[in-house]
Amino acid sequence: MEGSESVHIAPSSEVRQNQSSPRESTPLPDNEEKGTHLRFLLSNAEAGSIIGKNGSTINSIQPQSGARVQLSRNFEYFPGTSDRIIMVSGAVDDILKAVDLILSKLLDEFYVEDGGENDPESKIRLIVPNGSCGGIIGKGGAIIRSLIEDSRADIKISPQDIYYPGLHDRLVTVIGTLVEQMRAIELILLKLVKDPYYQQSSSAPFPYAALMYNGMNYVPNGVGVKYQNNRPPNKDDRSSSVTIGIADEHVGLVVGRGGRNIMEISQLSGARIKISDRGDFMSGTSNRKVTITGSQRAIHAAESIILQKVASVAERTE
Repeated sequence: MEGSESVHIAPSSEVRQNQSSPRESTPLPDNEEKGTHLRFLLSNAEAGSIIGKNGSTINSIQPQSGARVQLSRNFEYFPGTSDRIIMVSGAVDDILKAVDLILSKLLDEFYVEDGGENDPESKIRLIVPNGSCGGIIGKGGAIIRSLIEDSRADIKISPQDIYYPGLHDRLVTVIGTLVEQMRAIELILLKLVKDPYYQQSSSAPFPYAALMYNGMNYVPNGVGVKYQNNRPPNKDDRSSSVTIGIADEHVGLVVGRGGRNIMEISQLSGARIKISDRGDFMSGTSNRKVTITGSQRAIHAAESIILQKVASVAERTE
């Protein structure tokens, strides 16, 4: 599966205005007003662009489109990648407006003008449940061929991920100009909205927590035996360390009674975790230092578990 190699590129805004918004209209299914959702991947930099300063960009996109836009938290990645998940939900037309605004923003921000006359191409990776992919592929690939012909975008569907046996989603990669991508996304979404399984498939942008923490390097049968997976060595497997700050009053939640929580986090993620002594704070704060050591994948998993534990307490006390 691909990592975070997606690069969004775009023409200047003057050119894009002539090429982005108009799209051929396809009759909407009767149930489109009931609402649906669309999830796709963003790099951390792209996610930051869509959030904007103090949430200004995402807070602008939602009223402009009428759709709800949610992002997975920092370090909550789609399994096998270092990309965050964005979920847009609402009526079909509202979702398409929001996606157009999002892709246009990314194209403006990440495109490097090369002076070419042709509209540049970029890539978007949609998240689609395995059980819904058949409705996009069709018998003998007939449907996906028609989608490619209609949109003129390149559409590819990843194989089921053998590295994460519990992963029930696949990535549908759409490559083309903004107009081609939007047409392909519209056609794909209109297929998915008719699928009852897809409609029930996701209520949150990040449903992979148990899969990532239990399936990464830990056998979830209570014995706690680590196993070697068949993933070839790569840069993510090299050991490094990251230090994060946790409020002093939340450290007990991370450690747990008798160190139970911290041992469990270490077991599930494969990372080593060390917490600074009482009074040893991160510079300029009253936050204790939590140093996480291991592969990038293990660090991301451990950090996400820790932050989720702290966030759950913060939400209950608000």
